[in-house]
Amino acid sequence: MCVLCGEFVSYVHWTERHIEYRAHALDPESRGDYHRLRRRDRLRRAKVANEVLRHYGLKVNDWAGSRYVLRDKKGRSELVQDLGSLWPAAQKLASRPLDPLDPFLRAALLETSSSDDVR
Repeated sequence: MCVLCGEFVSYVHWTERHIEYRAHALDPESRGDYHRLRRRDRLRRAKVANEVLRHYGLKVNDWAGSRYVLRDKKGRSELVQDLGSLWPAAQKLASRPLDPLDPFLRAALLETSSSDDVR
């Protein structure tokens, strides 16, 4: 049980399962790398999610390697367990349905991608 929020954490979301499988394949002396790899992978996923969420005025951060904190520009925030619960929480904070196929979102992502290529 999480000491801070009182929720039971009983499963690993499929987006993090590959790190768990890799940890089981490591020898016992290398298992310390599991936490480092897991944390780095979570930060990378948050970075990619933020590229999409920025279009809607939202931002997500990793919280202690166990959850994500989703925030809007008004200062409201929501704690989400994993990436599977991120999108519904984002729609709730944005107070509107979010369309991942929105042509304006796609244009913004392409623009960001092309500006990254120039750097």
